[in-house]
Amino acid sequence: MAIFGLLMPVLLISFNIGQSCWSPDDFVGASSPGDIVIGGLFAIHGRMLHSEEKPLKPVIANCAGFEVQVFLQSLAMVHAIEKINNSTLLPGIKLGYEIYDTCAEVTKAMAAALRFLSKFNASKDLVELRCNYSDYTPRVKAVIGATYSEVSMSVARILNLQLIPQVSHASTAEILSDKVRFPSFLRTVPSDSYQTKAMAQLIHKSGWNWIGIIATDDDFGRLAVESFGLQAMANNVCIAFKEMLPAYLSDSTIHGKINQALEKIVKETRVNVIVVFLRQFHVMRLFRKAIERNINKTWIASDNWSAGVKISSIPNISRLGKVVGFTFKSGNMSSFHEFLSNLQSTPIGNNSFLREYTMLMSTCSHINDQDLSKCISNYSLMQNHTITSSQQWRKEFLIANVEPGFIHSTMLAVHAIAYAIRNQCKDRNCKDPYAFAPWELLEELKEIKFTDNEREVYFDSQGDINTGYDVLVWKEIDGRMVITNMAEYDLEQEDFIFADEEDEIEFMNLKNVQSKCSRKCYPGQVKKVSASPHTCCYECISCPENYYTNQSDMDYCILCNNRTHWSPVNSSTCYKKMIQYLNWNDWFAILLLVLSALGIVLICAIIIIFTRNVDTPVVKASGGLTVCYVILLCHFLAFVSTGFFIGKPKPYKCKARQALFGISFALCISCILIKSLKILLAFSFDPKIQKILKSLYKPIPIASLCTGIQVLICVVWITVRSPFVEENFSIRRVIILECNEGSVVALGIMLGYIALLAFVCFICAFKGRKLPENYNEAKFITFGMLIYFIAWIIFIPVYTTTFGKYLPAVEIIVILISNYGILSCTFFPKCYIILYKQEANTKSAFLKMLYNYSSKSAGNLSVNQSSLDSKSTTPPIPNTNACSKSDKKWLNGSCHFQASGYREMRGDIPSQTIVGPGIPRRRLSSI
Repeated sequence: MAIFGLLMPVLLISFNIGQSCWSPDDFVGASSPGDIVIGGLFAIHGRMLHSEEKPLKPVIANCAGFEVQVFLQSLAMVHAIEKINNSTLLPGIKLGYEIYDTCAEVTKAMAAALRFLSKFNASKDLVELRCNYSDYTPRVKAVIGATYSEVSMSVARILNLQLIPQVSHASTAEILSDKVRFPSFLRTVPSDSYQTKAMAQLIHKSGWNWIGIIATDDDFGRLAVESFGLQAMANNVCIAFKEMLPAYLSDSTIHGKINQALEKIVKETRVNVIVVFLRQFHVMRLFRKAIERNINKTWIASDNWSAGVKISSIPNISRLGKVVGFTFKSGNMSSFHEFLSNLQSTPIGNNSFLREYTMLMSTCSHINDQDLSKCISNYSLMQNHTITSSQQWRKEFLIANVEPGFIHSTMLAVHAIAYAIRNQCKDRNCKDPYAFAPWELLEELKEIKFTDNEREVYFDSQGDINTGYDVLVWKEIDGRMVITNMAEYDLEQEDFIFADEEDEIEFMNLKNVQSKCSRKCYPGQVKKVSASPHTCCYECISCPENYYTNQSDMDYCILCNNRTHWSPVNSSTCYKKMIQYLNWNDWFAILLLVLSALGIVLICAIIIIFTRNVDTPVVKASGGLTVCYVILLCHFLAFVSTGFFIGKPKPYKCKARQALFGISFALCISCILIKSLKILLAFSFDPKIQKILKSLYKPIPIASLCTGIQVLICVVWITVRSPFVEENFSIRRVIILECNEGSVVALGIMLGYIALLAFVCFICAFKGRKLPENYNEAKFITFGMLIYFIAWIIFIPVYTTTFGKYLPAVEIIVILISNYGILSCTFFPKCYIILYKQEANTKSAFLKMLYNYSSKSAGNLSVNQSSLDSKSTTPPIPNTNACSKSDKKWLNGSCHFQASGYREMRGDIPSQTIVGPGIPRRRLSSI
């Protein structure tokens, strides 16, 4: 064993270095003759051994790093060809193959492509230069590969020269779908445009929006990053950083770049999800370094390493965190597993790859599990595996490292070519190598349709077979990392499909990982982008009043319908506005209604009192029952009109309430104006004024004219600019249902007209304010008009500054004050005399009052006349109408007075003057 330990480094070096190239035939890694030969390009070795110095000669360097997974893909091509040869798909035709190792290097792949272009059955490997290759027959009819997109691009440009069909089983770069630049390229896997879209959707559905990317700095990596960037933007996912690792540089350079990428990952603490577009070679080195630094993240694997058993077998790989990846859809692997089981007993032609693998595995078979990773390119056996024999060990090791997606796509490529050959050979003898040209096979491949696992398979217009993806998740089971299938991504539905509920739960658990630049904005908040150039970095601010958000992480607040809804600050929904108006059950409305009802009760009481005392002087002095009833009816209608201001506004209410109040109050003031004129007429001692008043005093025409003008105003108002029901949105949480007066000018004219009548009435009443005290109605009318003016003067500013449902209550209050003021001043003193001073409500008391007032008035006139006469040189003329003591009757000496006032006030005295200065006398007993 000690000697074996010393020999191990030598053996490893010898097996890691590929055989030297002495002739073109040494280039071929595996071959088998046939009537129709298919070429194959696989990166059996992961890298080329470049010298640190610049090459001095144009030689192709040797390869290193045997890749078991890619070796298995080459075996899948061999297996598929042998399976076809043993079937009836191509009767009488044998397929051959030539498989070359690209070593994941464009230079090596270009050399192999030149071999494919060389003329068939030429004595030397020659590529003829022609203007037209239509009748040119190269060594191969089609090529399968290459493994990496960058290699496939270079090879495709060479194969385009002769339009040799190239069907790749693993190259996924989106640019290869461009049939203008790559007309002869096809593939049996979806392009990266689908994979990056699936990745972006996975990240978005998991609630992540702040992620990092690590990719190889080659055509594949750059194109994948570009495609993913577009898909991430469409799914509101932001890329915090992008780290590009060199694809071909020396180990020291890659080491420095990996450390730089890991430093970035550690620095970005909010990034917990990393998307990795790397080759398996890079992932191995990256993960080993990450394990050493105890970095724990969620890694999103691209299709070229998501199912890598070599990577999942890295010691302590579970410390890295969760790995979720995408791989190509696979098929039934049973026949391939059987092929691998019989690999040693079945000759498969000239295959240097198999010989290298056999020698390498024989060398590593005696190494224990801990040191096995230092042997065969860092592969290890399954834990607790018992080695029974070298052959059994090699077989089980191969089966354990099968990546079903790549194996299936490789076999699919072979079958697609075989079906195209079958169609070409229907009317031709294809045992003849010159039966058809590669470009003819290319046209057939584009149209081919065949069945695979009960599913129809064909190339689309971009030359791709879109089979979809399996979503893989790495789980640690019994201390060993196991790659399991979690879901399927359907390209047509663009969604994830789960086989069972457990897989869906596994998928939903990804949301437990937090990878965001900013915290989640909850409903009621909106994202405000900060100074960062990334839209995923933002602050959460509350939506203002009347705006809301009903989802998390919204970019803008939604405006509520201001007419019907409202919302407070930081609201997640809009609330419907309450409709408000002065309702019947509102306490304030009830109070106002009680006051109105009380007024109506008082009116009824006054009617009863006046009706029962209709023949008393007080009632007669009030103008009689007719006038009183009219005034009381007006007060009643005014009180009733307040009910139209309460309750839900309706069109008829809006039109009736102002008109009812305006007309009734105008009639009321008109009747009081008539009484005022009547008082002036009764007690005026100036004959001229008395004459004018007699000519103007027409009760019915005055009342009709004054009221008719108000009726006209209201009719014009309702006809031209009628009041209507309106929704007032000035209060944010409620809708005030109110009456719009239609025309404020019309309302002002109506109220102003009432004020004008009240002012005329006030002037007339003010003139008679010094009438007899017990019956001084003019004084109370003056007070009533003052109350009216004060109420409405206060009403104007209050009404204009009040809003809301209590606006009608303001007008009700003013109506009640006006109504009560005039009612109380007009009728309450009379009711008081009738009820509590009945001794003053007699004819004798009334005549005594008139006598006292007449004597006082006559005395005032005599004094005034004397003062005027004293200023004249003419001697005063004696008053021939003065009473002598003999003229004093039962009226306590009262004699000359103008009784027309009594007659006018009572309404039952003849029109002539009873007694008075210069007027014929009449006995007072005639009253």
